[in-house]
Amino acid sequence: MKLSLAILALCASTNAAFAPSVSQRTPRDLAGVVAPTGFFDPAGFAARADAGTMKRYREAEVTHGRVGMMAVVGFLAGEAVEGSSFLFDSQVSGPAITHLNQIPSIFWILLTVGIGASEVTRAQIGWVEPENVPPGKPGLLRDDYVPGDIGFDPLGLKPSDAQALKSIQTKELQNGRLAMLAAAGCMAQELANGKGILENLGL
Repeated sequence: MKLSLAILALCASTNAAFAPSVSQRTPRDLAGVVAPTGFFDPAGFAARADAGTMKRYREAEVTHGRVGMMAVVGFLAGEAVEGSSFLFDSQVSGPAITHLNQIPSIFWILLTVGIGASEVTRAQIGWVEPENVPPGKPGLLRDDYVPGDIGFDPLGLKPSDAQALKSIQTKELQNGRLAMLAAAGCMAQELANGKGILENLGL
């Protein structure tokens, strides 16, 4: 179960429904800038970044946020169905961080293929081909590429209105940021005492 959710996380990391744009004039105009912190950049990364670098930062944040959201769902769902799932003869048990170690090798191969296919697709859509990248600009994203947007919106959820789009982009970013912290917390907690998150919560 944990494996299937991990694969979904990788697929979700490249969806485009609410992919934040970096077309605004300054980083302070980007989606994701909210009160009470406002534009939060204590290390000054934005001050030292050009437009292309900021675009790569946003691509990384969106992708990791989406994976983080799916990871948290994976922790909870994987442990909730322990002993009752039809997968792997219901033998996968214990904290979610140990689930991948308990599955057959064939699923590691499928996971690797799934990750590879996802990342190749994202790279082909978002990145300039290496032979066309000017010297000194590695990892250059296409001018018309919006970070995280590979054109995947099967439910038609992406708003057409600019303000509504920015609002929903901000919501996605905020949830992604929280999820990255939550996923890190889940991993740290399970490593600390060897118990699952649901067990730690008394559920």
